[in-house]
Amino acid sequence: MAEITASMVKELRELTGLGMMECKKALSEAGGDMKAAEDLLRIRSGAKASKAAARIAAEGVISGFITVDGKQGALIEVNCETDFVAKNEDFINFAGDLAKLMVSQSVSDTALLAEMPLAGGETVESVRKALIMKLGENISIRRGISYHAEGRLAMYLHGSRIGVMVDYSGGDEALGKDIAMHIAASKPVCVSSAQVPVDLLEHERQIFTAQAAESGKPANIIEKMVEGRVTKYLAEVTLLGQPFVKDPEQTVEKLLKTKSAEVSNFTLYVVGEGIERKSDDFAAEVMAQVSQSK
Repeated sequence: MAEITASMVKELRELTGLGMMECKKALSEAGGDMKAAEDLLRIRSGAKASKAAARIAAEGVISGFITVDGKQGALIEVNCETDFVAKNEDFINFAGDLAKLMVSQSVSDTALLAEMPLAGGETVESVRKALIMKLGENISIRRGISYHAEGRLAMYLHGSRIGVMVDYSGGDEALGKDIAMHIAASKPVCVSSAQVPVDLLEHERQIFTAQAAESGKPANIIEKMVEGRVTKYLAEVTLLGQPFVKDPEQTVEKLLKTKSAEVSNFTLYVVGEGIERKSDDFAAEVMAQVSQSK
């Protein structure tokens, strides 16, 4: 049997919001497979799929830049090891300079930035290494995207930990900013139900089917239950289907229609999303509690 570590219990607990013992038991039954354990708990508890914010781990900043005409822009995540360095002015300026460089060079692949010169003439890689020497932490350029807008761009940065860029047409600048803020708060997966990845939708359908089967109801009722849950899920994960955060009485889709506007694309970055950071003290605490509960 695979060893169930404290960090595994912690991660599953963050993903599902369920208790330590439930998470430990599910991990044991799933042989240590995190995804299988999460699915097992979701079937048993009816819990929703985890959201991006639950997986924040690494430190760093999200930075962005949009040209004056709103036609070109870039969003980038640069990581470091501690929150202290994430607040350092040189570190923050480095991330901002990279966003501007991505726009000027129309580059989305951050690996291509290394040998490109910044405004001062030094290459990105030489500046990165100099910052590592100065600040005493590893610094990495994790991901980025550059835009050539179909309409025009709007950006929202929640502090430096969440960043959104939206390509939209119609409406006005205030609408674009509102939509970007909504995305930061509600974290949709994509714009419309037609864009939800087929494998993701099928996975959720399987979970809903297993959950409905536990009710013991007839097959025709289960089928209706599943379709109802799929419809609700699509509304939750798509931008157009979500209730607008500033006015939950209307969906984002209805808001856009009243403004004769459309959203063609967006990017949402959350610092450290999907990166696990060690937390030895918390791990020891968890395992101590688990041992006492045996």
